[in-house]
Amino acid sequence: MEYRPYGRTGVKVSKICLGCMNFGGKTNPNDSYAIIDRAIDDGINFLDTANVYTKGRSEEVTGEALKRNGKRQRIFLATKVYNVMDETDPMSGGNTRRHIIEQCDASLRRLQTDYIDLYQLHRPQSSVPIDETLQALDDLVRAGKVRYIGTTTFAAWQLMEAVMTSRDLHLNRFVSEQPPYNILDRRIERELVPFSRTYGIGLMPWSPLAGGMLTGKYDRNATPPEGTRVGDMYLKNPAISRRWNDNALDVVDALMAYVEARGGCTLSQFAIAWCMSMPGVTSPIIGPRTMQQYEDNMKALDVTLTPADFAKVDELVRPGHMVSPFYEADFGPHLHHI
Repeated sequence: MEYRPYGRTGVKVSKICLGCMNFGGKTNPNDSYAIIDRAIDDGINFLDTANVYTKGRSEEVTGEALKRNGKRQRIFLATKVYNVMDETDPMSGGNTRRHIIEQCDASLRRLQTDYIDLYQLHRPQSSVPIDETLQALDDLVRAGKVRYIGTTTFAAWQLMEAVMTSRDLHLNRFVSEQPPYNILDRRIERELVPFSRTYGIGLMPWSPLAGGMLTGKYDRNATPPEGTRVGDMYLKNPAISRRWNDNALDVVDALMAYVEARGGCTLSQFAIAWCMSMPGVTSPIIGPRTMQQYEDNMKALDVTLTPADFAKVDELVRPGHMVSPFYEADFGPHLHHI
């Protein structure tokens, strides 16, 4: 396993991160424990979850796995805050000081740990001043409950505002960003990647397989079944469903043909290897539901891409662009929030 510096922190993390979203939900606890144990044995030292995943159950299962195997001190453990945790309570979501501090304590209990290595804002919230959010996070760092702070799906300008606010107020600043990034969606290459490389922000992309579209397992003439990532997430979310379209499926078909002719890996392994090899990327997040999916994803570590491979991807999806029904007409110069 190769270990990479995590932004400007000096911490070394595995070049692939284990996403724990399915654990305790679609993946039962015992299978979840087995995948986590296997990942640690394979050299992964970076685990990512969130309080909202199955309303805390993912954190509980992840924490229990680390308690059982006794490997907590060897793991860079990340979780998130922002989403609504109680539909009956209007204060149970967002990036307010109240919610952040309350949910940090709740996450610590569920994870059975006394500190979180990386505490991330799950989404930006323009209605809450960034200085309030940063001061709350800074207090958690100073209290020893959190080691580092990061973001998820922030635009470059929002991170720039946060970095400058931290500098002006002498607060701990964000060390990482977790953006959507894959062969079908390369928008972050426009601004976020250059910004992150300039300011020492670690990038841990989510959805390197585009929600499963880059596995090549879906038939364009059939509705993706329930229980799959595309079926459950993409087609039920109007803001995301537009990505299931002929343009995207044409790219997937062309990639599948290229990878099959190339040999040596599956389409999913090729896609993860591509994401892992791109400039500025620290650790793509894989989110296996089964041990079989985990084993397939991990074989991406053995894939060495050639200049011809990168050129083929660039031919199909131009750098900085996204495949969409209108190709590039439905997004602006910065990362849209989804």
